[in-house]
Amino acid sequence: MVSFPSKQELEVVLDKTLKYIFVILVIVVVALGSFAGGFITGHVFPVANIPGLPQPAAVTPPTVSPQQQSATPPELQNLFSPFWEAWTLVHENYVDQPVNDVELMRGAIGGMMEALGDQHSSYMNPKDFADANAGLEGEYEGIGAYVDTTTEYLTITSPMPGSPAEKAGLQPGDQVVAIDGEDMTGINAEVARTKVLGPANTVVHLTIFREGEDKLLEFDVTREKISIKSASGKMLDSGVAYIQVTTFGDKTTPELLQALNELMPQNPKGIILDLRNNGGGYLQTAVEVTSQFMGDGVVLYEQYGDGNRTTYEVIPDGMATDTNIPMVVLINEGSASASEIVAGALQDTGRAKLVGMTSFGKGSVQNWIPLSGDNGAVRITIAKWLTPNEKTIHEIGLTPDVVVERTEEDFKAKLDPQLDKAVEVILEMIGK
Repeated sequence: MVSFPSKQELEVVLDKTLKYIFVILVIVVVALGSFAGGFITGHVFPVANIPGLPQPAAVTPPTVSPQQQSATPPELQNLFSPFWEAWTLVHENYVDQPVNDVELMRGAIGGMMEALGDQHSSYMNPKDFADANAGLEGEYEGIGAYVDTTTEYLTITSPMPGSPAEKAGLQPGDQVVAIDGEDMTGINAEVARTKVLGPANTVVHLTIFREGEDKLLEFDVTREKISIKSASGKMLDSGVAYIQVTTFGDKTTPELLQALNELMPQNPKGIILDLRNNGGGYLQTAVEVTSQFMGDGVVLYEQYGDGNRTTYEVIPDGMATDTNIPMVVLINEGSASASEIVAGALQDTGRAKLVGMTSFGKGSVQNWIPLSGDNGAVRITIAKWLTPNEKTIHEIGLTPDVVVERTEEDFKAKLDPQLDKAVEVILEMIGK
């Protein structure tokens, strides 16, 4: 699932060692000109132990220059000696010179984030960082499909109605195994997603694996400018208000308020909040959305590694907080992160029942922290989320009160047993 940064003001202070690491990497950027210009201590490799040849008496000179050593904080000089040695050896020995120092620096950052062993902590170069945030701003240029980026291959969860993806015939569950002929095996699915994006009126060729097909499928999809309405609503024939939130971005709260302004004066019998295939977004937006349906109380806790926690409480004066109006939240395997915050709060406080399938289980907190010099950003896991009853979401997910599956066959037949069950549950709650 694609999960994006919160609007927090980066209040969490990074671990001291991690700070130093960033300092070192910044130093690398500053020092690039010197190193690239050949300011490197030379060295001589010892001759292998071959009978009949004299063996060198001298030890190989160090590959770390005094300038590199002094630029490293004293307590980290021993730790970072191998890094500087590797940097120097690459500049002295790599066959294709000159090497790209900026790419080496960014690669070092990427390797550091990967070494954390946390699938949600990562590095993005400047272009990928800009592309990754486009969807939260409500507009982007691409094919118009909700996708899952937590899988081995980029996977379509749902084409948007009327989108190029839908017109081309892409279906939920389709796995993108190649883009414009480039094999995506081993490529991070988030990176693959950015490759699908592109200027409107250009064509992207997708090679698709579809379960049940005996060969790969090929699609040419013409990109368009996609405008995403992240919150919308309508009144169902049953008299129940249906609200769908597809992401938690910049425009979600005002769009939700617009929907509630239209629906609440119609005195709905109940409310259905559809968070299926919603991969998350901004933490603050999740708190704002929850607050429209809860009158008071805790929305979530943010638990940090040092034992401290931050409590997020309901913002007063929500529009649909009347508990006499029953509520159901629809979730599925694609509901993650901010979606789970909202659903977990409404379930724990008794404001709503959950219907659908167990959610994704992405209950950790990431901050996207831009790096200086337009060098992209790092995404770092800083905390984990707990529901109001202090339940852990991470790698567990939320269990629905009523489990209902929606199969691919249902989707193709335009059947929605989960929504049907949600309406049924609400009517049962009001005694009809």
